[in-house]
Amino acid sequence: MYKFLILLFLSATAFGQEVLKPTQSFSISGKVKKEAVMTMDSLNKIPLKEIGNIKVTNHLGEFKHQDEHLKGVLLKDVLRNTTFDVSSPKLMSQLYFVCSGADGYKVVYSWNELYNTPVGDQVFILMEKNGIKAAQMPENIQMASMLDFKTGRRYLHNLSKIEVKQAD
Repeated sequence: MYKFLILLFLSATAFGQEVLKPTQSFSISGKVKKEAVMTMDSLNKIPLKEIGNIKVTNHLGEFKHQDEHLKGVLLKDVLRNTTFDVSSPKLMSQLYFVCSGADGYKVVYSWNELYNTPVGDQVFILMEKNGIKAAQMPENIQMASMLDFKTGRRYLHNLSKIEVKQAD
């Protein structure tokens, strides 16, 4: 009887989990002069950088897994043609980027973090991981911040949108 209940519970849990389709594109919207959609084709036109390996850790810094042979495009390069909708360059310091996955998971970067610190030179949209191209990965548009200490906190799967917002 107990085995049956355990099996029933495990089956219900498995069927209750949402299976997300990989994202093929993401939007850039919010405090921008012109909204944009980035596709795999448009990402492939941006200079690809060798990233190396990343040890993915949880919020406690505990090792979860390692991804190897990463290649990607800098988020700054993705945003290169984006004109921010602010009346003065001084207001750029109030901007932040909310990057959302298809599952609702969100990570945040400030404008200053991306454009005024070394972090901005290490935030990537992953185009290849473990020898597999992004288009063939089950969670294909992924982001990673390589300088984070707890790397899993801003390791995002299935990027669906980037919203540019302004702090009050």
